[in-house]
Amino acid sequence: MGSAKDHLDVLIIGAGFCGLHTLNKLRKSGFSAKIYERSSGLGGVWQANRYPGARVDIETPAYQLSDKELWQDFDWGERYPGRSELLRYFNHVDKKLGLSKDIEFNTTVVSSRFDESRQLWCVKTDTGLSTSTWAKYFILCTGFTCTKYIPEYKGLDKFKGIWHHSALWPEDTVDLTGKRVAVVGTGASGVQIIQTIGPHVSHLTVYQRTPNMALPMRQCSSSDEKINDGTKWTFPKKDEYERIFQKMRTTFAGIRVDFTPQKFQDATPSERRALYEDIWAYGGFSFWLANYIQTLFDQEANDEAYGFWCEKTRARIHSEEKKELLAPMKPVHAWGTKHPSLEQSYYEVFNQDNVDIIDVRESPIIEMTETGIRTEKEGVIDFDVIILATGFDTRTGGMLNIDIRNGQGKSIQQHWENGIRSYLGMMTNSFPNLFWCYGQHSPAAFSNGPHCGEVQGDWITELLLNMRETGREVVEAEKGSEDAWGKNIKEMWHASLYPKTESLYQGNNIPGRKPEPIYYFGGIPAYVAALKNSKVNNYQGFDFK
Repeated sequence: MGSAKDHLDVLIIGAGFCGLHTLNKLRKSGFSAKIYERSSGLGGVWQANRYPGARVDIETPAYQLSDKELWQDFDWGERYPGRSELLRYFNHVDKKLGLSKDIEFNTTVVSSRFDESRQLWCVKTDTGLSTSTWAKYFILCTGFTCTKYIPEYKGLDKFKGIWHHSALWPEDTVDLTGKRVAVVGTGASGVQIIQTIGPHVSHLTVYQRTPNMALPMRQCSSSDEKINDGTKWTFPKKDEYERIFQKMRTTFAGIRVDFTPQKFQDATPSERRALYEDIWAYGGFSFWLANYIQTLFDQEANDEAYGFWCEKTRARIHSEEKKELLAPMKPVHAWGTKHPSLEQSYYEVFNQDNVDIIDVRESPIIEMTETGIRTEKEGVIDFDVIILATGFDTRTGGMLNIDIRNGQGKSIQQHWENGIRSYLGMMTNSFPNLFWCYGQHSPAAFSNGPHCGEVQGDWITELLLNMRETGREVVEAEKGSEDAWGKNIKEMWHASLYPKTESLYQGNNIPGRKPEPIYYFGGIPAYVAALKNSKVNNYQGFDFK
């Protein structure tokens, strides 16, 4: 089993933004650290996102690490980079920092237990080795979109054509040209797939449960500042980067834009219209996150924002029937309380004669057959390929896929059976020296991943340095601090319009799942203030041994 002398200071799980940044910080601080990564390369979710049209929805240069050593000699080619460019960036990061030498690829962690006698985590993987890895600190950088959700469709195993989940797209190209294709699901992956393959397949049928209130991406390349609809967006110059990264620390989502300071109720109708037009033209998440913040709390403000979105979107759709399916006059939920996706030609694709849409709330999927999909009203429609863009189990994430047990043998799944418990969205009571980043009870899904990962990775590194300097060996969250953090999250959540909507934010995007607020809804500045408050008060809220 190895001796305590052979242990690592820190074992990190996951080689995405959070894991890579944290590994770099810890190594520079003199800790022995490694990453175990289940895939064959760097990039986290971008190793898995191979489906047609996969690209990020945070614009350049925000979606990258803020280390000048990394960005000063890397140039992005698109406002919203695609998968290949993101992998090029991760290779650049590795070349600059030499991280791969401390990463074990194709290694999936299956269990970990805290040994109280040694005060170490004993971690086992699926590599078939009889030995275990011992680590003083165990950090999970597994994210919240690594547990795919595949509905239990009757007969799926009988389908004789090709089927793939968007998160399990094969490495080899799937030729969809001239094929009859079904896409089940219209979340972010579904939107990107639909707009990409629609012009090339012989026929596309989209199975939609909830309309995606998607926003125009306004994509452009570095060689063409003119965006496809005639508006303009300029690539920031390198001498602007530091100012941009500083601003991101002050915005709700850790991106370049933030809510307008004016209150919705204090603005005149003409002022509100002018703001809507301006942030709509800017593109991306601006209409969501540079709008009036009251839009997410006040029904009147929300209705007006939805009305504007509906007006702009319906104007792009020709069929009256499809208008009502894709952008109904009466919203199915409050605007912005599901994560809006960014699109380039999503609505125009539905104007094609070869693209149909089925509302599965009105006509549920009954089963998959040998040749296609049977719904209640349409009967069986035959397909060559079925694509399941049915999303992720965000409550489980990657963290709860691992059998993690404390010194008393209690699993974290048992600890959270009545709801998630954490302090600062990074630690939980009775699980010593266990941390996680960009996951439950942190800003995660409400924030820019690289930025959130830097905030948390820096804070964890500072805590471990403090413990090393003061001779403290073990830390865990106090139960009382867990209670207070959970209460804070619930109060913010239930003051908003979000609880009324089935979404990944509260886990009930999975049918039958009991809703609970999974992420911190206070924004990056308030989260950073909470971290700082704990630190300056000798890491208040944590118990040291």
